[in-house]
Amino acid sequence: MKKFTLKLALLSLAMVTLACSTEIVHKPYNDGINVIPVPKQLSITDSTQFTLTANTVVAVSTPDFANPAAYLAAKIQKSTGYALTIAEQAPDNNFISLEINTRIPVGHEGYTLSSNQNGVVIAARTPQGAFYGVQTLLQLLPAEIESSVVVNNTAWNIPAVEVVDEPRFEYRGIMLDVCRHFETVDFIKKQLDVLAMFKVNRFHWHLTEDQAWRIEIKKYPKLTELGSLRTEGDGKVYGPFFYTQEQIKEVVAYATERYIDVIPEIELPGHALAALVGYPELSCTGGPFKQPRIIWGVEEDVYCVGKEETFEFLQNVIDEVVPLFPSKYFHIGADECPKNKWKTCPDCQKRIKDNGIKADKHHSAEAKLQSYTVDRIEKYLKTKGKNLIGWDEILEGGLTPSSTVMSWRGLEGGIAAAKNGNDAIMTPGPGGMYIDHLQGAAEVEPTSIGGYAPLSKTYSYEPVPEVLTEDEKKFIKGAQINMWTEYCGDGEIMEYMIYPRLLALSELTWAQLGQRDFNDFTRRLSNAEVRLDLHGINYHIPMPEGTLTQNVIYTTDNTTVEFNNTRNLAMVYTTDGSEPTAKSTLYTKPIEVTGNGEIKIATKLLSDKLSKTRVVKFEKQTFAPAVADAGTTKGAKLKVAEGLYPTFEDFKKARFSKDTVVTTLFEDKLWDMNKPALAVFEGYFEVPADSVYTFTSDMDMLQIDGKTIIENEKLSRHNKMKAQMALQKGKHKFTLTFNNMIKDGWPNNWNRIGFLIQDNEGKWNQVETYNMTY
Repeated sequence: MKKFTLKLALLSLAMVTLACSTEIVHKPYNDGINVIPVPKQLSITDSTQFTLTANTVVAVSTPDFANPAAYLAAKIQKSTGYALTIAEQAPDNNFISLEINTRIPVGHEGYTLSSNQNGVVIAARTPQGAFYGVQTLLQLLPAEIESSVVVNNTAWNIPAVEVVDEPRFEYRGIMLDVCRHFETVDFIKKQLDVLAMFKVNRFHWHLTEDQAWRIEIKKYPKLTELGSLRTEGDGKVYGPFFYTQEQIKEVVAYATERYIDVIPEIELPGHALAALVGYPELSCTGGPFKQPRIIWGVEEDVYCVGKEETFEFLQNVIDEVVPLFPSKYFHIGADECPKNKWKTCPDCQKRIKDNGIKADKHHSAEAKLQSYTVDRIEKYLKTKGKNLIGWDEILEGGLTPSSTVMSWRGLEGGIAAAKNGNDAIMTPGPGGMYIDHLQGAAEVEPTSIGGYAPLSKTYSYEPVPEVLTEDEKKFIKGAQINMWTEYCGDGEIMEYMIYPRLLALSELTWAQLGQRDFNDFTRRLSNAEVRLDLHGINYHIPMPEGTLTQNVIYTTDNTTVEFNNTRNLAMVYTTDGSEPTAKSTLYTKPIEVTGNGEIKIATKLLSDKLSKTRVVKFEKQTFAPAVADAGTTKGAKLKVAEGLYPTFEDFKKARFSKDTVVTTLFEDKLWDMNKPALAVFEGYFEVPADSVYTFTSDMDMLQIDGKTIIENEKLSRHNKMKAQMALQKGKHKFTLTFNNMIKDGWPNNWNRIGFLIQDNEGKWNQVETYNMTY
């Protein structure tokens, strides 16, 4: 016990000695000016610096700026330990002064910042402008200023600069979908902290969907009692997850302190199944509806807008939601609303007739019924002092006069809105604004909805379409990135998809036209990533790409394996089985390998933080011999075990039916997503020459000549898994396992049933298969 106490005392002494050391540790990511978003004007005025100390005074001459001043002092105290005095007047030196000034040459969100060896002056017209000046001040300090605990061995220096800054766009936003997958109030607050740091001022909260209803409505308790949970395809219950009205108020208050506008989205008239579960009478058919939708995509059952009861319900919901959100905006969705039910619904058809709604060459009567619905809801929102926002489908059937269009399918919605004199917010999926899209190669990134939006694509998006006139351009109010969460099962993955693309959004909406520079942005990003680390954010680091197969097979004495990544960052690797560290071998050229083993490689940031490790196995093989007596009839043999088998371990419990013969693997009629089953195909396929072949499959497992080369136990889409094998010319046996179930919201029968082989030109071809002969 005494020995333990002595060791603990010595350790404590060592820690105190280190903490009290005055030696400044140089961090290369703190070099230079690293402000994101880039200020409108910034110049270094002197080689001197202002040094923050425990005696620095925060001066604030107006009560209006008390919030930015308190925010700054609290931030500084956490990371430095300095409990700064807040006073009305600044001393002659060692001060940070926040001053109101209505004559500075910037707008209401703008500020000026001047620093020298004596102190810092931030001037602004409004508290919001002062707050943004504070954020720039914090980014002029070392990244460690964002720490929630005291950091020693850091020089808290601010360069001598002059800054004149204001945003290009008034709307700088992100949408978070919490319906497909939910996140907590604490998670939301953490994101709001980061939004504030990078001057993003709109948080669009997607609260209702086909898959869930996430906001408490006291008049309609079944919305959350029944609409906030679902039994997934694997039998697990997801939920109940929703926000009480008190939690909503808590988030909104937290955002307001950071000058972030929280915009609710209550979907109508489509994407409504979660509401209809509890209130089926609001549908065209009357239900019943068992539960919210458990697969992704669009539900056919929508609100019946022929019934007055539906509008009464929607207005009552609005009555409860509006007081929770001070934002001038109220988002109603209005996207992807199937109208088939309306076409056969007597109530909807009566509404069309009674209101004289007629089809024209551009719009059906049902499309115009949607316009009627949007117009009616907009009028009601106006009585509540709210401006309606909708996705660009609100253009269909005619646009209401004061609606704001959120252009998501491309540029066309924003262009049409601006030409009509309506405000528009640009958020097109094809433009890199959908951050559920891939940030790198599908083979090395988490499963996504598809699409390709690396950081460079998001950063380069220009919100104002060139075709608009100067008068029309003023209607483009800004841009937004959208975080849809079908394939993001938890907050860690959500953050991985959001960051650093949120920082790209910040700069593309704040920076002045022609001011963006991606190379300089990525330089500054090295500093910002450390700030994200200090906030506990799990951001994306480009994965090693280049070689995209899970293994590298060769038949010669040796081979080389090549890697790259999307931002040309450094990479480090090992070949001895150990995990790479920042000090592992630096990748400088293709890696030459012999024998059998594996390469473990990771991307390295300037902070020495590494990406996730990528493992690529390498193996010298002889050509697997062909089978002489294989069958010649096209098709395969199939055995099926009915029932649910969520994991590979469950596969062992399967009881298969008698073999049947199928002439093709593409008999989709065999696979009903509502009737889970495990299917195993067996047969032969033929290769034309002795060679190393590359295969891919969306199926759960692919075995060739008895060797498992692809396993997709988790969600599999978009031909992600790729593997190689050396095969002799002729026929080879395959076993293909297909698990027909709804896996994490994705019906496996949406996948291609079969497997593909890559030819010499890199093209993927469906493998032609042959029945087995016994």
